[in-house]
Amino acid sequence: MPHRAHLFSLRLAHALREACIDERYSGRRFFRDLMAGVTVGVIAIPLAMALAIASGVAPQYGLYTAIIAGFVIALTGGSRFSISGPTAAFVVILYPIAQNYGLGGLLLATLMSGLLLIIMALMRLGRFIEYIPESVTLGFTGGIAVVIATLQIRDFFGLPVGAMPEHYWGKLVLLAGALPELDGVSTLVAGVTLALMLLWPRLKTPVPPHLPAVIVGSLLALWFNANGAAVETIGSRFSYLMPDGSVGAGIPPVLPEFAWPWQQMGASGEPIGLSWDLARELLPAAFAIAMLGAIESLLCAVVLDGMTGKRHSANSELMGQGIGNILTPFFGGITATAAIARSAANYRAGAESPVSAMVHALVVLLALVSLAGLLAYLPMPAMAALLMVVAWNMSEAPKSVHLLKTAPRSDILVFLTCFSLTVALDMVIAITTGILLAAVLFMREMAQMTRVTDITASSRVADAGLPEGWQVFKINGPLFFAAADRIFGELADLSRNARGFILYMDGVTILDAGGLSALNKLIATCQRDGTQIVLADLQFQPLKTLARAGVKPVAGVSSFSPSLEDALQLVSQSQSPA
Repeated sequence: MPHRAHLFSLRLAHALREACIDERYSGRRFFRDLMAGVTVGVIAIPLAMALAIASGVAPQYGLYTAIIAGFVIALTGGSRFSISGPTAAFVVILYPIAQNYGLGGLLLATLMSGLLLIIMALMRLGRFIEYIPESVTLGFTGGIAVVIATLQIRDFFGLPVGAMPEHYWGKLVLLAGALPELDGVSTLVAGVTLALMLLWPRLKTPVPPHLPAVIVGSLLALWFNANGAAVETIGSRFSYLMPDGSVGAGIPPVLPEFAWPWQQMGASGEPIGLSWDLARELLPAAFAIAMLGAIESLLCAVVLDGMTGKRHSANSELMGQGIGNILTPFFGGITATAAIARSAANYRAGAESPVSAMVHALVVLLALVSLAGLLAYLPMPAMAALLMVVAWNMSEAPKSVHLLKTAPRSDILVFLTCFSLTVALDMVIAITTGILLAAVLFMREMAQMTRVTDITASSRVADAGLPEGWQVFKINGPLFFAAADRIFGELADLSRNARGFILYMDGVTILDAGGLSALNKLIATCQRDGTQIVLADLQFQPLKTLARAGVKPVAGVSSFSPSLEDALQLVSQSQSPA
């Protein structure tokens, strides 16, 4: 199946080799990549900083992520237009890790997740993205959006709130209690930024809305601060140690440096260290990061495939994501995955290959070393407004509303379950529960589709002259464990007074172990009651299952026939007087 090869292939640097080696890479294509990379790099700078802050770490670590992971994943991955870096989807996982284990624990969990992603790639698990229902993805992304938006309320309104509680309802209670103390100036800066982001697209300019919005918000905050107000900025909240021991404000204007992740600071202010106990504690979080990273990056690649007509290599993309998340923590970068909005902007800006993503990483690097002083003036209320818009966009609210209006009840139940569990408990629990619930509901629906019908009175059977006391039953649908016991129970009741019956099975495409067991029970019941059974027109898979199980005709009880007509003829001949 060549059209499905992208789901099974695995090749390091697949996208780069396909776009720049297998296809001719010209100077014109490089220029388009250069322009697209510059465009998306400028877009990524404030987003990377805002997402790092939302994840509970200083803003420079978001820039380090966009630089290292953005370059490495583009170099080694399997999707030619994807832009990787910090994304909003991870905030709900990373923030608790940063609170409980500090930066060191967050980097170590990221490193472990990278190893898990590589294992998933080697096991060719990329194809399983097909089996995650839309109701699950919409549910957990909607829940993540609600949590992210809630976390921004403090900075949006300038509330005097310290550390946030671990559980969502505790956060709501704390924020609601602090609302009467909101800061009007901070709220005004956030409101202007938000309004500009919402209104800017109406101008239909190629400039993305968050850039002018953040600039205007920064200028407004600068004016307020110059006139005696106190609008919190990146420079006033974050600081760093300079080589001479003095403290600098904002973010350090230096290249990311190599450091062992376990030598970074933990929540206690001391190096977190490395131990089996710590690794065991971080493993669930690492697994959650890997699962979400795989889902997010492959969904992004699927979206880009739909936009471009190209094909990504799912397992190669997982490999690239794994390598990126292994290397990035050694340079202070947090978890990265493909970002749908930035990737779409990359393609729309004219990108031709992964070179544009590498250029984007270099643009962020240039901004870090040359514009760090200016970035310190970015106001926290404006960053909160930016993240609220990001949360709204990732929620895909119109799709969710459409699903609630038009989808079957089972899909609505799965969506609401994933959404509620993501908000109230944990994203891993939400995804796991959602997929299991979707699978169970799907099996129930499939089982309900399997039916048994008495066709003895049909013209096809009646014209063949079926002997008295014989019946013909037709089964339609898969005979798997969820349906088989019910179907064969019905057959036992329907054929209780029959001398024998034909089981017409041309509509049975699947017979699993549960169906085989139920069929053997039916044959045993027929043998005990002296009833004959003829299995007619078995399809390939059921026939193969019976053959592997060694099921053979039983003299005077069961037999097999290649078609219904042959079965009718066989029964007529066997019941005729000698």
